[in-house]
Amino acid sequence: GWVGFDYAGAFGCPVKMINDAAMQALGSFDKDKRTLLFLGLGTGLGTTLVVDGKLVPMELAHLPYRDATFEDYVGEQALRRDGRRKWRKRVADVVARLQAALLPDDVVLGGGNVRLLKTLPPGCRAGDNANAFIGGFRLWPAAASTARAPRKSPSKGIRA
Repeated sequence: GWVGFDYAGAFGCPVKMINDAAMQALGSFDKDKRTLLFLGLGTGLGTTLVVDGKLVPMELAHLPYRDATFEDYVGEQALRRDGRRKWRKRVADVVARLQAALLPDDVVLGGGNVRLLKTLPPGCRAGDNANAFIGGFRLWPAAASTARAPRKSPSKGIRA
């Protein structure tokens, strides 16, 4: 029932909508690098590519992997089903496959479950949920120039 709803009219101002993975990706993007692959490890697997500052939303989570999909092996359900050790190995494998296929200059792992990784896969950095705020500002170019990055929260248990 929300498709076609006049959000701008209801709120009395312009409105833009994107998903959480896209918000974090846009907020994590480093303008000195051309492409960013964002992988959100949470309930499922959120995926977004940022190329030259432009969002390319993706549904990589639903691509075939083994006998199911990437999401079936690195999402929350897989973590509970298979345990942390197996889940961590699969995360590393999925990340390596997506890096090889997409050749990003930068890879950010975000989402609530990134904190469960003992070490990050090669070529990756940990994201922060606070980057979604920066992403929200970057959706509006005039506001983005005055937006300040939120304070960094300490990453626990993750070594790059």
